[in-house]
Amino acid sequence: MTIAERIDRFNRELRLPVRLPNGIRVMNPFRENPEILESAGLFYKRFYNDNRRRRLILGINPGRLGAGATGIPFTDTKRLAEICHIQLKSVTTHEPSSVFVYDMISRYGGADVFYHRYLISSLCPLGFLRKSQKGNWVNCNYYDREELFQAVKPFIIKTLRQQIEFGVDTGTCYVLGKKNAGYLEQINHEEGFFGRLVVLDHPRFIEQYRSKQKDMYIDQYLNLLQIV
Repeated sequence: MTIAERIDRFNRELRLPVRLPNGIRVMNPFRENPEILESAGLFYKRFYNDNRRRRLILGINPGRLGAGATGIPFTDTKRLAEICHIQLKSVTTHEPSSVFVYDMISRYGGADVFYHRYLISSLCPLGFLRKSQKGNWVNCNYYDREELFQAVKPFIIKTLRQQIEFGVDTGTCYVLGKKNAGYLEQINHEEGFFGRLVVLDHPRFIEQYRSKQKDMYIDQYLNLLQIV
């Protein structure tokens, strides 16, 4: 079985069988939109149709406009179509984190080269929405409420173990976001998943608050990914 086939099976079986705190609901694009299983399957078959070991890059959890819509971490529909050449007809999204990640991937050498060496995923592979004071459903991170983290921690540990079994080099794991890294450090101390953790600033933080220094942050990513 190839990495692509393992990921496809993982996505098809992905469920969160826990009771969530009031005012929070889960996003599972693989159950909510049948087209996403097909397009995500095409993505992984294109870039991961082998058994080469990759280093893992872990974001926080899927957001509404990125993996929460496409099923592919840090990939909105625009990048999916223009760079990966996969059309998602039922959804249209533009996500700032995806812009940074694919600009970095371009500097690395392109999607084919990058994905041959790295697998981008999330510490929590399903995302969350919370109800705002205005009654709208907005993005919620697994760590935004301690009771949410405690509720999903066993799920995070279980699915992280499954993701490692895709074919991951566990010597080094790259973590996006300092707060995210703090929670992974806690889990890694308990479970011993990775030899070392390398922390990178989160793409959303860079695009939103440090856009003028974007090239510097891309250089930082490339240096820490050990390819410059």
